Amino acid sequence: MKNALWVALLGSVGALGAAFIAQYVFDLWPCVLCLYQRWPYAAVIVISLAGIALHKRIGAGPFLLLCALGFAVTAAVAGYHVGVEQGWWEGTAECVGDTAKASNLQELKAKIMSTPIVRCDEVAWSLFGISMAGYNVIAGVILTVFSLFAALSSFKSK
Repeated sequence: MKNALWVALLGSVGALGAAFIAQYVFDLWPCVLCLYQRWPYAAVIVISLAGIALHKRIGAGPFLLLCALGFAVTAAVAGYHVGVEQGWWEGTAECVGDTAKASNLQELKAKIMSTPIVRCDEVAWSLFGISMAGYNVIAGVILTVFSLFAALSSFKSK
């Protein structure tokens, strides 16, 4: 799997590219969980670039394992997000805002101002009944498995 780090790099760039196109071209603004799902892809971009530069000295295996970890993290966050969207569990406080009672006007204003503009429990877009978070689960799992198999293959070929 000589080009596995390139696949990890391009998969991450593609995922972030799709997210930014959805946000800036189609006005699908992200909730906080959507933003959390982006960070592992950014980390995988850095890891895969380092792996491409250093694979002759160190080997690709360790970098591919780190890529697999990054993809697993984004898949896990996306899986949690799907659960919030489906109402299987509640999101974090950042997802829905503070729902505690306000005792005065200043507290009420602070609660309103701290409520996110985009809620995590509302599906902004879906295709075939699968939300963007759902597609991210699928992509993250596929890229995790791919990176793990590539890493194992890399270790075996040494």
